Amino acid sequence: MEELSALVGDIGGEGLGVITFSGGDYKLLGVDLSELSELERALEEAGLDNEIPTLFIAEVVLTYMENSRSDALIQWAAEHFSQACFLLYEQMHPEDPFGRVMQQHFSQLNSALYSLARYPDCEAQQRRFFEKGWTECSVMDMNEFFTCCTPEDEQQRVQALEPFDEYEEWHLKCSHYFVLTASKGMEPSWTPLLSNMTVPHRDGPVRMAGSITAAVCAMQSEISGLRRYGHDSVLIKPNVILTTGGFGEEDGQHCRMRNFHVLIKHGGYWKAACVKKENPDKRWDERLYHTVSCLSNSLALVVGGRTSPSSAGLGMLWLKFPETCNASDPDDITVELVSLQPGAEPASLRWRHSTTEVIFKGEKYLFLYGGRSAVEPVLGDWYFLHTEELSCTVIPVEGPVPESRHSHSACSWKGGVLIAGGLGAAEQPLGSVFFLRELEHGFQWQTVETHPPLIPRYSHTAHVHDGKLLLVGGVWFHSSSVPGITVIDLMTGLCLDYTINVEHLEWPLMLHNHSSVFLPNEKELLLIGGGGNCFSFGTHLNPEPVSLSVSNILTSH
Repeated sequence: MEELSALVGDIGGEGLGVITFSGGDYKLLGVDLSELSELERALEEAGLDNEIPTLFIAEVVLTYMENSRSDALIQWAAEHFSQACFLLYEQMHPEDPFGRVMQQHFSQLNSALYSLARYPDCEAQQRRFFEKGWTECSVMDMNEFFTCCTPEDEQQRVQALEPFDEYEEWHLKCSHYFVLTASKGMEPSWTPLLSNMTVPHRDGPVRMAGSITAAVCAMQSEISGLRRYGHDSVLIKPNVILTTGGFGEEDGQHCRMRNFHVLIKHGGYWKAACVKKENPDKRWDERLYHTVSCLSNSLALVVGGRTSPSSAGLGMLWLKFPETCNASDPDDITVELVSLQPGAEPASLRWRHSTTEVIFKGEKYLFLYGGRSAVEPVLGDWYFLHTEELSCTVIPVEGPVPESRHSHSACSWKGGVLIAGGLGAAEQPLGSVFFLRELEHGFQWQTVETHPPLIPRYSHTAHVHDGKLLLVGGVWFHSSSVPGITVIDLMTGLCLDYTINVEHLEWPLMLHNHSSVFLPNEKELLLIGGGGNCFSFGTHLNPEPVSLSVSNILTSH
């Protein structure tokens, strides 16, 4: 109270009736907003003149009131003030996966969000205000607000405040909150969300070509180590999947993952186990957002990654497996960690990048592209790493260079590499697809045109099969639906979206920060991990691997 008195003056009388504090031009009232007659009496006592322009600000307030009472309050404000403006900020989109996590959070706090069911999106909230007597109303989610209403220099200032790497949770949270402005009787009209700014084109409803049913993997064992995000998974032998790194649940606590895990399919069932280290004294450095490339049945290369967002990127590491291990028993699989010479590392000091096998003049290379580092928030450079010598080789590349990006997807195709989506320099999702194709003297960037245009996304995974590019999950700003699987025909550019039917799952399926493995014989996608650590709603992880059969969409496309 002393600080408040210093700012607005204190003319005494606090604690008397509903006026709990009274300053020169400031009064603090304690009143139940659902009791409108009491509210009117309190405002009269405080000396409010309802004939002069009045601004109402409700920052996550109305949603805690029953709808009949909050609707009555909105209508009362429109009827009792001849010139009024209303500013509202609260939650929306309750039924998608992140919306369910958000609702669980508030339920655990015993704070039900009443307005979500009746007013689940921007359009419903806008109709609400028009129906209650307001003549102007504009509304947008907080991703749009940050992009459109925040000056560019302020955006850059905020983004540079501290090391930050939780883009998915930030954008998902912002897509689940909106800001609304409404007015009546204002001359000129008051529409601050539309003035002096350019609202980006909003995609229409996503045209879904069909649905794919998600099923919990048939497992012989439960292991919490697969509950993680920021990890990588790779097929090291037929029906043997190795998962490394990330942040998740281990030994009953949330932490950066120390152990490797394998999934092995045998007799129609998957079995998971922790991988023993051949050299237990050699400690895994608990990295996130790295890549793992399998170069043979017994050798995989770990590239990049980070521990914390403020740490320097990590270099390269060999993972060696015995060639004679029994691929039907996960307990027989061991791994040896081998550090690499420092000379191979400078190119790999990054994370959220991609490493993809390409072929040039019959030789295999890893194409290391994009990502971010402790110095650069987004990278657009690339390196060719010779897979045997692990030395950077200069190979000419021509054509229009893609804009810098991280959290994109990359797939080998026809000796080259397909790059799709990602998060760009302005922290906006990208919708471009590029093909780096082999020429006689080097490589060439080519744009892959898609019809309709691909909805911009990032933090997805991707696979190529029989001339079709599958994009799995991710985050986009089109918040009326969540990304499922997009299939792009690489011959025609035809782009079809499919929803993922999760009715057989008992939890909200988070399809970002996940890994996925495509099993070509079964035409099956295995989704491992996924989720994140939201600064508002806590850690949410997919508890079990999920299987998607994609044979129908690959043959019908």
